Amino acid sequence: MTQIRRVLDFLYITAGVLAALCLIAILSLIVVQMIARWTGAIFPGAPDYAGYAMAAASFFAFANALNRGAHIRVSVLLNAVPPRIRWLLEIWCFGLASAIAWYFTYYAYWFVYWSWKFNEISQGQDASALWIPQSAMVLGGGLLAIALTDNLLHVLFKGNHRIIRDTIESHGE
Repeated sequence: MTQIRRVLDFLYITAGVLAALCLIAILSLIVVQMIARWTGAIFPGAPDYAGYAMAAASFFAFANALNRGAHIRVSVLLNAVPPRIRWLLEIWCFGLASAIAWYFTYYAYWFVYWSWKFNEISQGQDASALWIPQSAMVLGGGLLAIALTDNLLHVLFKGNHRIIRDTIESHGE
């Protein structure tokens, strides 16, 4: 089990690194496009590529953000109930979220498959095959579904989730 745990943690961290690289790609595309405008050159498709990188960054960040406690999670109710009810609510929340994430990933896969099958291309100047940037949606959604299922199983068998709060809370000071 520790080998599976290491692989899953590696996947979550890798997804976070990919999201960060996508953000760097967005910055780079914007800077290159600015330089191109200043020099009178044309960089066709730069806004489209930046949009693809933005979507990829969002989807790749989901699983890592979940495990780092960066997702919005209303814990007022969870902190106000007895431990047994909290455990049941955690199972309900992670179970429902897992089902929705797997449902999304399943249909996102078919969305990408049909884009590939019909050779759909973007409407912008880049005329990219749409299945390529859409694939990030399937991979990121799949990683989120795995992370949610991982937390669900952890709640079921260990009694608590694996979300680590590494954010600093502000109390309006």
